[in-house]
Amino acid sequence: MPSTSAVARPDLPPSGIIDPHIHQWDPLTTRRAKSGTARLLRFLPTIPRALRWTVPQADREFVGNPAHVLRPYLPADYRRDAAELPVLAVVHIEAAWPARKPMDTVAETRWLTTLPFGRDSNPDLGAIIAHVDPRWPDVAAVLDGHLEASPLVRGIRLSATHHPDPGVRDFADAPNVLSSRAFLNGFAAVAARDLSMEIWCYDHQLTDTLTLVTEYPETTFVLNHYATPVGAFGPRGRGVGRTAYERTAQLDAWRENVAALAEHPNVVAKHSGLGMPVLGGERRRPLTAASVGELVDRAAPLIRHLHDCFGSDRTMWASNYPIDKPGLTLGATLQIVTQVLGSDAKTTKLLHDVARATYRIAAPNQGA
Repeated sequence: MPSTSAVARPDLPPSGIIDPHIHQWDPLTTRRAKSGTARLLRFLPTIPRALRWTVPQADREFVGNPAHVLRPYLPADYRRDAAELPVLAVVHIEAAWPARKPMDTVAETRWLTTLPFGRDSNPDLGAIIAHVDPRWPDVAAVLDGHLEASPLVRGIRLSATHHPDPGVRDFADAPNVLSSRAFLNGFAAVAARDLSMEIWCYDHQLTDTLTLVTEYPETTFVLNHYATPVGAFGPRGRGVGRTAYERTAQLDAWRENVAALAEHPNVVAKHSGLGMPVLGGERRRPLTAASVGELVDRAAPLIRHLHDCFGSDRTMWASNYPIDKPGLTLGATLQIVTQVLGSDAKTTKLLHDVARATYRIAAPNQGA
């Protein structure tokens, strides 16, 4: 079987790659949601896949194989997963750092500054997207705390995912967070600091984003993971995506809502999240770059429509690692997008330029 690098390298830009969506964590040395379980299992050579059946359905169908959330995922782990792909810089997206009070989220940004990015052949840390909720009364102080902790902070994310099916994992505390007046008012503090915002919601929530991006036209918004259409590739939760008819109707509504969002020039989008188990169609082993054919037909409508709506100047590839790891190798997350787009894949823009401009990333130092 060809290696990941052998398959993907002909499509890579000479400028190298920026991966604008990764997560780093260490449940063994920092306080994470799964730290207790991770420490109990730390001496096992592998995390049993059967462990997934001991957790609620919503968690089980979101994370897939639990190993990647119970083990540390640090710069060297990412470097190994990227293999020979020339990733020069990455963007860390907030990873649900537990916090008793809003200011506690600054600890994640401080922790990131201690990691060996840009050393030992690891890619540079090009930018940080912090966890901030604009509804917090002290949102301005929290933003300033993150900015003081690192000059690499470029934006925020509040995961807005909330699904009416109780079998689907929620990350938000309400269904319409992004369109709530408290969020819209508090967002003024984000805009005043020239920070961007990652939009991660489920597909049925896309209409909530339109008021936000309209009210703040000078702010850059980044659509994550195709607005994760739960069950688009197969049944999920307690009834999402049960039939081909339902999945077709879901895709039609998604197309319309993505097109409406793309009409706003302050929005860019990521080709990311295609390996997330919550999409459905789970596999026993991750697909490699040489074997993505079985996913191409399922993912092509998402990839093609996002590209057609946003164009090469407003779309970027991202690995979403290690969240995508149960379904796709890192090389495969890239290969499937370039395979679907073919000659329409302007790889220098897709894999470098759009990300660098969006997150204002300095030239990588390519440290040894």
